[in-house]
Amino acid sequence: MRPPGGSTVTGPGNPPRRNPFADEGAPPSRLQQVLARAGVSSRRDAEALITAGRVQVDGVTVRELGTRADPVRHQITVDGRPISFTTVVRYFALNKPRGYLSTVEDPFGRPTVMELVPPAPGLFPVGRLDEESEGLLLFTTDGEWAQRITHPKFGCTKEYDVEVYGTPSRETMETLRAPLEIGPGDRSTGAEVDVIATSGRNTRLRIILHEGRNRQIRRMCEAVGLSVVGLVRVRVGGVRLGSLPVGQWRTLTSNEVESVSTTPAPRRGKATTTRRRPPSATRSIAAPQDRRPAWGERRPS
Repeated sequence: MRPPGGSTVTGPGNPPRRNPFADEGAPPSRLQQVLARAGVSSRRDAEALITAGRVQVDGVTVRELGTRADPVRHQITVDGRPISFTTVVRYFALNKPRGYLSTVEDPFGRPTVMELVPPAPGLFPVGRLDEESEGLLLFTTDGEWAQRITHPKFGCTKEYDVEVYGTPSRETMETLRAPLEIGPGDRSTGAEVDVIATSGRNTRLRIILHEGRNRQIRRMCEAVGLSVVGLVRVRVGGVRLGSLPVGQWRTLTSNEVESVSTTPAPRRGKATTTRRRPPSATRSIAAPQDRRPAWGERRPS
């Protein structure tokens, strides 16, 4: 099975990533695509690295996104560190607890999700869960695969178990399902929203998104006057959180990797109600305590 980006997965060992540009005479590719295929970051984050002036080609800082490069003929560095295609392809799932930032590093020294997964060169979280949210967060060294999860054009669905204060009215539910203004010039494309259960003064909702905007569910609920008590992501594409304990990680199966790679784009229009499937069985592996150096951060000698 071959996921996007020229990577190969055969068995539990996960072999080194092949260089997709190694063919003689291969045409240069866009720089952000090269970085993504090298496992530096997702393509979208690679664009931010370029515009921030952190990428150099043959010693020259590049800031234009249309720049093309060939890593076979050019030396490409990020923060002064050469990119490499010998990175081992990794795909992890973490049950993120509250209190951790979904980023590789934090300038203020706050806890990040990288402290909860095994250290691996080029590993990064796919998308984000805000600090107070919990649940399924994926990690990879495969930038092209990450692009299929985070870019709206691929329609990779994300499912959430959301607890809100009070009981939403029928009108409120319909408003959440329709395209909704969630900020100045920022409009969601609609969501699938169903009531799971009520408990005391609170209501549990299942919300399925076909896009991934910053703090989208919290902003959607705020727009209709609902207060979020708890938010847990339970599925990304075909990958389910299942019984994975909070703070623990596991390696994705080949079928799970493929399920994300082949996620079809959603049909736009009225949201449909879906029946909740039971979570699949998962295994947990104790997470090591060693922290992986951030990209560009030197390992202690």
